[in-house]
Amino acid sequence: MLNWSKRFSIFCFLENPLVQHDTTFDVMLAAGAIDSIRLTQPIDYSALQDFFQLDNDWLFGHLNYPSSSDAVDFPAGFFFQPEIRVVLKGDQVTIHIFAGSPVQIFTEINEHPVTLDATLPAIVNVQCRQSRQDYIQAVEALKKHIRRGDCYEVNYCMDFFSEHSEVDPWLLYQQLSVASPNPFAAFYKVDNSFCLCASPERFLRKEDTILISQPIKGTSRRFPLDPQKDAVSLAYLTNSEKEKSENVMVVDLVRNDLSRICTEGSVKVTELFGVYAFPQLYHLISTIQGGIHENISMAKVFEACFPMGSMTGAPKKRVMELIEEFEVSPRGLFSGTIGYISPDGIADFNVVIRSIFYNASNGMLSFKAGSGITFYSEPEQEYDECMLKASAIMKMLMSA
Repeated sequence: MLNWSKRFSIFCFLENPLVQHDTTFDVMLAAGAIDSIRLTQPIDYSALQDFFQLDNDWLFGHLNYPSSSDAVDFPAGFFFQPEIRVVLKGDQVTIHIFAGSPVQIFTEINEHPVTLDATLPAIVNVQCRQSRQDYIQAVEALKKHIRRGDCYEVNYCMDFFSEHSEVDPWLLYQQLSVASPNPFAAFYKVDNSFCLCASPERFLRKEDTILISQPIKGTSRRFPLDPQKDAVSLAYLTNSEKEKSENVMVVDLVRNDLSRICTEGSVKVTELFGVYAFPQLYHLISTIQGGIHENISMAKVFEACFPMGSMTGAPKKRVMELIEEFEVSPRGLFSGTIGYISPDGIADFNVVIRSIFYNASNGMLSFKAGSGITFYSEPEQEYDECMLKASAIMKMLMSA
C-alpha cells in the first residue's frame, strides 16, 4: 500500500499497530481528492463547517497549531474527500472507490513490491535552532511568569531542522513505524509536504453525540530487556505525585474545553491515571467524555477544543501567548491534529507529536521536542530531556 501511494499528491495513511488500542481498522489509506478545502490562519470554522456538510462521505485532513506557517509549508488546515479508501482489518481488505473498479485497485496494490527501496540518498545534517544557554534563559523567563501567577504550566518546544535534505519519506516512515509503533500513527501528504507521525495520543474521538478525549501527561521509560528496571520505572509512574499532578492539570483543562461544547452535567472523567504500556514508554492516560447535541458538527468541536491542552498548558489562552513569544520558530503541523470523519457519525483525530516533517520541493526537514515547564522545573534537566527525546529521531535520520 505504501509503494502504491507514491502516485498520489494527496493521501492519508493511518496505522494502528497496537492491538490493545483497538480501532475499527489496522491500516486505512485515503488517496486522491475528489473535493477539498484549504484553510489559512486564523481558521474559518464556518467555511469548514460548510465543507463538512457538503457530502455524506468520508473526509480526511488536518489542522495546524494556530501559528504562522513554517518552512515545511503545510496549509493551516486541509480536508479532502478521497477518491479511494483502502481498509485492512485482520485478514480482510475493503476497497471503496468513487469511480472505477475495486478489483483493479486490489490488483494494482498487489503488483507492487512488498519492500520499499530508497529513491533518494539520505543526506541529513540536523541542527537545533536554540543553544543550550538560550533555552535555559527562556525557561527561566517562563518560570517567572509561573511565579507571577500568569500560568501553571507551559509546554515549551525546541526546533530541530535540516536544510536541503534528501530523504525518501516512504522509507523513512516505514523505519519510524517499525522503531516506534503507536496507535495513532499517520503518514500524510499534501502536495510536497509530508508528515511522518508516530503519535501515541488521541486528541478527540466522536461517536454520534459522545466526545472522548485522552490526554497523555506522565511518562517513564521502558526496559524490555531488564524486567527489574522495567518494574521500577512502572512503579515510579504509578506512584509519582509530580506526574499525577501534571495529568490532573491537563484533565481539568480538557474538562473545561469539553464543557464549552457539551451538554450541562455530561462531562465526566471515566478513567484517571490509566497506565498504558507502549514498546518504549509507559504513559499516564486519562479519559474524559461528554455529550453534545446532534446538530453540533466537528467544526464546532474543533473551534471549542483546539489546540489540545496537553500541548499548550494552563490556562490555555495565556500559555499560547507565551508560546508565541518564547518559541523560536512556528509549530506548523506539530501540536496539530490529523484524522478522519466518517458518514456514520464517527470521527477520530490524533495529537501530532513524535513526528518528522519534510518538504520535498525545498528539502526542509524538521522535528520538535518539548516538555512541560512548571514551578518545579530545573531548566538544565528540561534541556537534557528535550535532547534525549530528539536523539532518538536524530539517530534514526543518521542511519537512514
